Amino acid sequence: MRFAPSSHSVKRRRAAFTLAEVLAALLFMAIVIPVALEGLRIASLAGQVGERKASAARVAERVLNELAVTGTGPGGADSGALNEGQHEFQWTVESLAWLEDDALQETTVRVVYFVQGREYEVTVTTLMEAATL
Repeated sequence: MRFAPSSHSVKRRRAAFTLAEVLAALLFMAIVIPVALEGLRIASLAGQVGERKASAARVAERVLNELAVTGTGPGGADSGALNEGQHEFQWTVESLAWLEDDALQETTVRVVYFVQGREYEVTVTTLMEAATL
């Protein structure tokens, strides 16, 4: 005599995951988790670069302002380093004659900074009277 399976045992089979489903889920997680972590690393790097770029622009503006007022960069030099917060920014100044007007010079401040071992730079250029330089 055969007995029909009870409805309780049929429900139990349907509620469980098969080995193939579990392995597929693990494979999916093995692919998604490293990609998500790399995305977080890139977002963190972009945030740090943006933050330091804003600081480097402030340093360049500070150097240009001092150059406009005193005729020399901070410390009387054409290059140097300034700290903003915990970070150091290397800067250089270059002045070239402006071709369209002899009374003006094109002054460029280049600020170099490092984020996670990579070098980045901000360049700010303006026109100044040749007599102030």
